[in-house]
Amino acid sequence: MTFLEQGFTSFIATYAFAMIFHTPRQKLLQCGFVGMCGWLAYWYTVHIHLDIVPATIIGAFLTAVISQVFARIYKTPVIIFSVAGIIPLVPGGMAYDAMRNFVENDYSTAVSLAAKAFLISGSIAMGLMFSEVINQIITKVNKRVKASGK
Repeated sequence: MTFLEQGFTSFIATYAFAMIFHTPRQKLLQCGFVGMCGWLAYWYTVHIHLDIVPATIIGAFLTAVISQVFARIYKTPVIIFSVAGIIPLVPGGMAYDAMRNFVENDYSTAVSLAAKAFLISGSIAMGLMFSEVINQIITKVNKRVKASGK
């Protein structure tokens, strides 16, 4: 798939997920944009031959950063954008394949897939966490600068 096709399908997937979970209608386009940006960052980094775990951290980090920016701009909780935005990065198909291989008694493949799905899930959490830590540091620095300027 091309870059545009990846972007379009990730936008639609994120938009649809946000609709299913009753995100306010006026925020659906922004949610789709967040998910598309995170997925395209992931896809591009994998496309240039970076491993999927660090690529997922990059995608999740970008998703969280854009979510925080949108939360401030639109005066909306960050979770509205970040939960919908990480959906393209979630390794659901891989987790399904791991369970299917367990059922079919192909344990070596199942364990390999399950470990990879676990690492990707952890990478999503790390990307979101890094973004939040950086956001809190910036907020504290800004408060100190404002306090010292008074």
